[in-house]
Amino acid sequence: MTVVRIVLLVVLVGAGVLIVWMARATASGRLKRNHFAGIRLPSTMASDSAWLAAHVRAKGPTEIAGFTAIAMGVFALLPFPLPVLTTGLMAGCVVMLGLVLYGAGVGARAAADASRGSDD
Repeated sequence: MTVVRIVLLVVLVGAGVLIVWMARATASGRLKRNHFAGIRLPSTMASDSAWLAAHVRAKGPTEIAGFTAIAMGVFALLPFPLPVLTTGLMAGCVVMLGLVLYGAGVGARAAADASRGSDD
């Protein structure tokens, strides 16, 4: 069981660090519009300004999702019984998913607003 907990730690912390880095890199403009990472919706892919607007707006919730993943990795090492560990990790995954979807939603709206603003 210890090996499983260590694997969970490595995977969750690694994913969390990647999510936080990506949120910051896209919001700062270092990670440009691409087909592999970021909020890839028609509204965000429409232009560089829409891409940046979406990621600036989505940065907060996405960073919190990444920090949630890191916290879940640390949680996996705590000596809780398996049912508590499983429930905690599932709850953390639901929180992460909700934050990422919320960030994508507000980002898509910001991208649509940016696209409308550039048409004027």
